[in-house]
Amino acid sequence: MAKKLVIVESPAKANTIKKFLGNDFNVMASFGHIRDLPEKTFGIDVDKDYEPRYEILSEKKEVVDKLRKAVKDSDITYLATDPDREGEAISYHLAYILKIDPLSKCRITFNEITKSAVSNAMNSIRSIDMDMFYAQQARRVLDRIVGYKTSPLLWKKIKKGLSAGRVQSVALELVCDREDEINSFTPEEYWNLILKLSKISDDQIFIAKFYGKDNVKVKLSNEAEAIEVFNFVNNNIITVKSVKKTKRKKYPFAPFITSTLQQDASNKLGFTTSKTMKVAQELYEGIEIKNEGSVGLITYMRTDSTRISSDFQISTRDFIKHNFGSEFIPNNIPSYKNSNNTQDAHEAIRPTDFNLSPSKVSASLSKDQLALYTLIYNRYIASQMSPAEYDSTCVDIACGPYMFKSCGNVVTFKGYMTIYEEQKTEKTDLEQDEYENTYLPKLSAKEQLVKHDLQKSQKFTNPPSRYTEASLVRMMEEKGIGRPSTYAPTINIIIKRNYVSREKRSLVPTELGLTVNKFMVKNFITLLDYGFTAQMEKQLDDIESGKVDWVSLIDKFYKEYIEQIKIADKINTKIEIPTDEICEKCGKPMVLKSGRFGDFLSCSGYPACDFTKKIVDDTGFSCPKCNGKILNKKTKGGVKFISCENYPKCDFSSWGTIIKDRKCPKCSNFLLKVYEDKQALIRCSSDKCDYVTKFVKVTKKGEKDQD
Repeated sequence: MAKKLVIVESPAKANTIKKFLGNDFNVMASFGHIRDLPEKTFGIDVDKDYEPRYEILSEKKEVVDKLRKAVKDSDITYLATDPDREGEAISYHLAYILKIDPLSKCRITFNEITKSAVSNAMNSIRSIDMDMFYAQQARRVLDRIVGYKTSPLLWKKIKKGLSAGRVQSVALELVCDREDEINSFTPEEYWNLILKLSKISDDQIFIAKFYGKDNVKVKLSNEAEAIEVFNFVNNNIITVKSVKKTKRKKYPFAPFITSTLQQDASNKLGFTTSKTMKVAQELYEGIEIKNEGSVGLITYMRTDSTRISSDFQISTRDFIKHNFGSEFIPNNIPSYKNSNNTQDAHEAIRPTDFNLSPSKVSASLSKDQLALYTLIYNRYIASQMSPAEYDSTCVDIACGPYMFKSCGNVVTFKGYMTIYEEQKTEKTDLEQDEYENTYLPKLSAKEQLVKHDLQKSQKFTNPPSRYTEASLVRMMEEKGIGRPSTYAPTINIIIKRNYVSREKRSLVPTELGLTVNKFMVKNFITLLDYGFTAQMEKQLDDIESGKVDWVSLIDKFYKEYIEQIKIADKINTKIEIPTDEICEKCGKPMVLKSGRFGDFLSCSGYPACDFTKKIVDDTGFSCPKCNGKILNKKTKGGVKFISCENYPKCDFSSWGTIIKDRKCPKCSNFLLKVYEDKQALIRCSSDKCDYVTKFVKVTKKGEKDQD
């Protein structure tokens, strides 16, 4: 019987740690949080210093019973949950429920799940950090106050089922503010002139773009201005005015922190923020590697620090020298500056063992795991390598008083770019007008050039781009809104609440989201102030460091916020949510309303016009029988099914799930995943087609069908 018990959050993590600890230890999982505020009541005693009334989660009661028995059967118990505020809170709640003194030596933490890290943790056992717990508790109480006190107001003034949140509402405001910028944007006309040129002795073409007149940059604002330059250049000789050559260096980016990992995974892999964190969690907790057992491949993935262990950096330099050459090692060990909001509690995200290259572990990883691990691995190795070097040439080309520019770069040493290329970011209109060529010949001052073509084109400035998940995370980080652990869940909830929708990769506020945001901004200006939200995060950090008392922070916030709730309740009437639908009876706009059986559309002219309409959930697929729209529907019991919009004239319906990325190989109709005799099948949606195949789910390599 094991005499020592270690409790972690997940079975995968337990499996990895067990390998390092040996038979004297029993390692069990709590499966995340086991205790939280109650679901159906406020759960905070305002009159007793905002004391939270925690409850064991109903789905965790069996887990708690098993843990209690294991603690009773063990001589000593260690709590090894994640090394952040949430992890500290889980450990505290475990200690409370399992009757472990939180001030005893019961807490172990590690930034990576490796043999050395676990061994070091067992030699550095500490008590639960109560300041860290109080910081998490303060955050939880703040969020409960905002959510529990504001949501009923939204139900009363707008519609049932809505929610607000301290970070959630600010993230929604960012998306809505960007939409306002886009809608109020006035395009400005400008014209581009592009020359296609070559040397007299060489007919290989390069381009030059119009820059200005008499060495002053000029914007061509209309066609008349463009034609004036166009005609002059067409009828005059073109020469090289000057050639400027410089040697440049391009330094690598810092190793990943949570926000930059989410951004790069979005840009390069198309991952959502939540998918990135899910896959990263798997890589951190441990993957079964052939001949190695369960191995934690990366360090902790919730971090805002670019710091790397000095020992690991020194080892990495030897690895780079052996695998790439000594010229790829920079003279000094790289260090990267953190932002002002950084907590610096953990290292940057890096591989735990650089000898476990993506190619070595690829057979043991799923497609998504391998893609993300490769990104993390390459980014880290690149961050420790020499900068890339290149020769930059920029040529000023003259035609009378008019100036054109042409630039080109030649890489002379790839450096870190041997292993990692940065993703190009979204460009503004001005940035799109770079004078860069993939080819630029050797040119000399006063040299005459051959003009092959001159093109003029009308352009208009573009509005700001809508946020993607990546750019929203970047903006939240810049403004100090939220923390690494909250970026993904915050974006998830504003999408889940239908405040924001994904259109391709862009985040677009819905009419519901715009309405909720307008109400929140009008009535809770302090809560939605970016500076206030960032300051609140700073105060939570101060609680963690023991500088601020959590009760005093909550008390000040609660008293001010409750007054705002009371005022908002008095001054606001019922708000209607507009839609794009037009009333079929009187032509007035339709509005979204809620009823006993869910949401529906109602004429804004009610009670003069009583027209209502069900909300249609279009799947985007056509009926195989009549070509009508296939709609998502629910039975009265809430069971989902699909049906033709022309029912009952058309009787097509199915309990099956549409497979969106494939068509029937026989008739091109859409395919359905169905269950027949407890077996999963893929079947054609048309009853005139006999295509059917087994559905087989493969754990490591995704899903495939088997004939």
